[in-house]
Amino acid sequence: MKLNALAMFFMIMDYYYFLRCTLLFFFFFFISIFLITTAKYQKLRSRSLPPSPPAIPILGHIHLLKHPLHRSLKSISDNYGPIVYLRSGVRRILVVSSPEIAEECLTKNDIIFANRPNSAATKSLSYNNTTIGFAPYGDYWRNLRRVTSTNIFSPLSLQNSSSIRVEEIRLTVKKLLKSAESDSEKWTELDLSCLLKELVHNTIMRMTCGKNWSKSADVFQQVIPLTNNVDSFPILKWIGFVGGTLKKLKKLQSERDRVLQDIVDDCRRRNNGGGGVDKRKRTVVEALLGVQEAEPEYYTDDIIKGLASVMFTAGADTTNVTMQWAMSLLLDHPEVLAKAKKELENKIPQGHLIEDDDLPKLPYLSSIINETLRLFPAVPLLLPHFSSEDCTVSGYTVPKNTTLFVNVWAIHMDPNIWEEPTKFKPERFEGIELGNDKGFKFLPFGKGRRACPGNTLAMRYLGLVLGTLIQCFDWKRLGDETHVDLEEKGGVLTIQKAKPLKALYKPRFSAANGVSID
Repeated sequence: MKLNALAMFFMIMDYYYFLRCTLLFFFFFFISIFLITTAKYQKLRSRSLPPSPPAIPILGHIHLLKHPLHRSLKSISDNYGPIVYLRSGVRRILVVSSPEIAEECLTKNDIIFANRPNSAATKSLSYNNTTIGFAPYGDYWRNLRRVTSTNIFSPLSLQNSSSIRVEEIRLTVKKLLKSAESDSEKWTELDLSCLLKELVHNTIMRMTCGKNWSKSADVFQQVIPLTNNVDSFPILKWIGFVGGTLKKLKKLQSERDRVLQDIVDDCRRRNNGGGGVDKRKRTVVEALLGVQEAEPEYYTDDIIKGLASVMFTAGADTTNVTMQWAMSLLLDHPEVLAKAKKELENKIPQGHLIEDDDLPKLPYLSSIINETLRLFPAVPLLLPHFSSEDCTVSGYTVPKNTTLFVNVWAIHMDPNIWEEPTKFKPERFEGIELGNDKGFKFLPFGKGRRACPGNTLAMRYLGLVLGTLIQCFDWKRLGDETHVDLEEKGGVLTIQKAKPLKALYKPRFSAANGVSID
């Protein structure tokens, strides 16, 4: 009995000895990291870094980075200036919020900032950073950009896919006409958020592979942050604290890859089974399979799947949220809605529903879209850039491997640039052609080499959807609403609405008679 008690005593002592050693190890380890980080930071400070708020040892400025991120970064810039240097663990961050400094980063230093930061999420979900959004700058990325510009976003490709966009919009109009009250004087309540999301998803899916959005494709709508703690604190990976997060990312990518491979295989069977597909009616995947036939060793299935996944994620989400904000603003400003309706009545023949070719005739509609993108830029910080070497910005040294955020939302809200920046005033864009901008004062699609390649498609589609909804229906806020709720919800990349958008509508039969109901 005494021997068992003695053995137990020594076992307990060994346990506490092991625990003390472990704690001491981590204590000295973190102290070492702190000293190394502090030494590196002091060395960097001597190189004239941009202004920076006080930082917490090891953690850096992570306590200041709150959602929505574009607003918290603007608050920091308001206190420290239009160029700010931050740290999130080991990650260096540069935030710019003036058009002049943004132009310097994306023109003078365009090649230096042409890369994307590497992260566990992008590596897992973008085929080891080989998609057009996250591939490193170089020959491979340039080839992706060329293929994308030629086979997806060229004027000919957009013209060929126009019939799909028009058909999906007309189907939505038919659905609304069927759901409307039989009495033409009565208003029908509608969940616009749900309707617009379904419309965008079906359109993007049909353009990409010729089918409607299916439940299996919902895996592309899961909200995934571009970065997580393991990117800022690599030690977490070494000691196994983020194993669950990495496993979830791998599982999600496995599910997405399965859906994408089924899409590619299905399109390949269609190409091989019917004597080929008319080039004028080819989907995005079918067009890319044609490129693959010419160079099968280079344009692999993974490249095709990567390009398709961008359509399902970035393309669908940004378009959807922009349409929701545009309709929210129109409902909240009935005088603007009335002016847009008048333009459509004057410029589009009665009984003719708006098409792509009509958009240049509708400058006020274009102004509404631009003003929506100014107030609610779909990606308020753009996709982050990453410096490949040391450079100088606004007289300050920016070290190699620094992540650059251009706070587009802050630039769009600057009262020194825009008169009454918080107000919805489409007239400020009058005289500017559809899709054009005001230089670096207006950056909804970015600038430089990594600017969004789908901006022309986005502007066309937004104009077509909004124009059709205004042309075919009267709209107003719900009866008990004096204003539409414009509260934001912190999204991963986009500015999301906090609450679903609901509205009242009734058909304008003089315009909607161009749509037959089967």
